[in-house]
Amino acid sequence: MSDPVSSIRNLGPAMEQACAAAGIHSADELRSLGADAAYTKLLQNGTKPHFIGYYVLVMGLQNRPWNDCRGEEKKALRKRFDAIRESAFDSDRDAFEQMMNQIGVRPSTSA
Repeated sequence: MSDPVSSIRNLGPAMEQACAAAGIHSADELRSLGADAAYTKLLQNGTKPHFIGYYVLVMGLQNRPWNDCRGEEKKALRKRFDAIRESAFDSDRDAFEQMMNQIGVRPSTSA
């Protein structure tokens, strides 16, 4: 049996649920994807982008405390986060729709 996502340092039930909703069902799957690809899947599945959530995921996959990274390493993570956030959100939509989605206004999924 595979270890749950929440078995990874720093990751709890909320991240486990978000990962499951995005099709990531085990710690091994998450490790295999890596932080950037996994976070992209989370955003594409409706998780709201938040730097701390990304940062915690990166640190957890490195088996480090969530607040372990500082200075230039943290600045580099912020650049990666910004690039992921930008690429994951609605690249097929115009600028107005992208902006609306980034602030949390999404089209209805009901028919």
